[in-house]
Amino acid sequence: MLETLQQLDRELLLTLNGMHAPYWDNFMWLVSAKLTWGAMYATLLYILCRNFNWRVVAATTVAIVLVIAFADQMCSSVIRPAVERMRPSNPDNPISEFVHILHGKRGGRYGFPSCHAANSFALAFFITFLFRQRAISLFLLFWAVLNSYSRIYLGVHYPGDLIAGMLVGLIGAGLIYAVYRFFLRQPRTASILAYTEKDRLLLQHPAQIRYTRSTLLIGGLTILVLALYSGIALLWN
Repeated sequence: MLETLQQLDRELLLTLNGMHAPYWDNFMWLVSAKLTWGAMYATLLYILCRNFNWRVVAATTVAIVLVIAFADQMCSSVIRPAVERMRPSNPDNPISEFVHILHGKRGGRYGFPSCHAANSFALAFFITFLFRQRAISLFLLFWAVLNSYSRIYLGVHYPGDLIAGMLVGLIGAGLIYAVYRFFLRQPRTASILAYTEKDRLLLQHPAQIRYTRSTLLIGGLTILVLALYSGIALLWN
C-alpha cells in the first residue's frame, strides 16, 4: 500500500513538474521566494493594529509566531529526521534526472513534510480561525496552495510532502488558536491586556474586524506584479 502511494506520488510529481515553460519558471521562482510576500504579511499586522490595542496586538503576534515556529520545527526537526524521505531533486534520488530544476537549487537532503506548505497553511488557517471572514480566508488559502504548488514546479517536493505539510500547519494552527482563545477568555487576561469595549466586541465577533481588504489588495497586487515582471523578464532575455 505504501509503495503504491509513493509510486502515485512520483508519477503526479513528474506530471505536474513536467508542465513547465520559461514564463512560469520566472513566476514560480518568485512565488517561492520568502521575501516576496513581506508586504502582504505587513498588512496582517496593520489590520491588528487598526482594530486592537497594542497589548492584544502583541499577544496575537506572539500566537502567530508560535504557530509558524511549531509548523516549521515539527517538519524540519521532528518528522524529517525520522522519515528521511529524499527530495525528488536530490542527486542521490534516481528520479532526480527526470525532474525540472531551476537555477541549480535542489534544497536540503530531505523534504517530507514541506516546511513551505506547513508554514503557509499554518498562517492561512490561523488567520481564518482568527478573523472568520470569507474573503480573506479564501485568499490566504489560495495563496498557501499557490506557494505550495511552486515547490512542485521547482522540483524540490513531492505532492505528498505538501499534503503532509498542510496537515502539520492545520494541526499547529488549531492547537495554538485553541490555547490563544483559552488565554483570552481568562478573567485575569482582561486586566493584563487592558481590553476596551471595542476589543471585547471584536474578539467575540471577529467578523466585524475592519481593513481586512488591505491583505486582499496588497496580496493581489503582489501576484499581479510577479505576473508582469515574469513576462517582462522573459522578453528582456
